[in-house]
Amino acid sequence: MILGYTAGVFDLFHVGHMRMLSNAKALCDKLVVGVSTDELVGEYKGKRTVISFDERLEIVKGIKYVDVAVPQFSRDKFDAWKRYGFNVMFVGDDWYNTPKWKEFEDQFKEVGVRIIYFPYTKSTSSTLINETLQKLRAPSE
Repeated sequence: MILGYTAGVFDLFHVGHMRMLSNAKALCDKLVVGVSTDELVGEYKGKRTVISFDERLEIVKGIKYVDVAVPQFSRDKFDAWKRYGFNVMFVGDDWYNTPKWKEFEDQFKEVGVRIIYFPYTKSTSSTLINETLQKLRAPSE
């Protein structure tokens, strides 16, 4: 059995998130998805999510491609591997060739885990949606 893993914030859920989960599920038998806690997002992004952790987790759990949704308390993917024992990990290609992910690739190669990069959806993102909403809310000058 191939156990897959991916993780994200999944704030303002959009088609890029859906494509990632759909593509990941097509390449594994079971898909575990880590959803970043509000505290974790605050630590590394320095901002708050629009949708609370509990609601984001519920949304991800409801996606038909997801077998299990779990809280992600740390960005340490190797720690996630120790918890769930996945064979393959999926990530957006915006992380490809970055120092952090080169390090993950080296770690995971030693334990036989493949990392598959999917095309990042450039036409939409939670950040872009949030910025657009903020502009719509701003009073006209």
